[in-house]
Amino acid sequence: MARRIGRQDWGEIEGALDAFGCAVMPGLLSEEECRSLRGLYDEGDLFRSRVVMARHGFGQGEYQYFAYPLPDPVAQLRAALYPPLAAIANRWSAALGQDASYPDDHAAYLDRCHEAGQTRPTPLMLRYGPGDYNRLHQDLYGEQVFPVQAAVLLSRPGEEFTGGEFVMTEQRPRAQSRAEVAPLRQGDGVVFAVHHRPAEGKRGIYRLNLRHGVSRLRSGQRHALGVIFHDAA
Repeated sequence: MARRIGRQDWGEIEGALDAFGCAVMPGLLSEEECRSLRGLYDEGDLFRSRVVMARHGFGQGEYQYFAYPLPDPVAQLRAALYPPLAAIANRWSAALGQDASYPDDHAAYLDRCHEAGQTRPTPLMLRYGPGDYNRLHQDLYGEQVFPVQAAVLLSRPGEEFTGGEFVMTEQRPRAQSRAEVAPLRQGDGVVFAVHHRPAEGKRGIYRLNLRHGVSRLRSGQRHALGVIFHDAA
């Protein structure tokens, strides 16, 4: 997994994150890996909680948070994605004049989360059916927030489902919001800002607020893996 992630074009990924708040990572998982992960959804012992979105006003559809220990593919993906994203996170933090800094190793960052009382794992599996969607939101679970997260599409668009696009909005000060859609194939990942990113304006660097969601599924069933790097309180 680390080699696969290392072969990604990180210059292009960093540039897209800086410019748009999200970047596509093609071919993170194989078709077989996607199918295997998707099959975990009904194995209740692997998860700590299940959320039906309509009950909470989050949209329609459902998702489940994995319990520790995470399944190996999820744990490997989380650990391997973190180091290059930590370098971006540290640069963003410095640009915004923040005190936050992130260690190179994900285990060290999790120690920080756990010391702050955030001990519940946050990687999750999402399942959508016809008419389901996810409202625009931010995944904030406590004081410790890693500013970038990832999602991997586990289903085949156009074959197993239609609709259900990953959507991000960017709210600029005193301006209308801008929408960004990430086109994903099965096995592709998208990395994106959790809640804000730096942007350069006429008066220097300022902070842009971002939210993400999933558009309405028109047919079929869509599964996705969400990889959040901070744990929850």
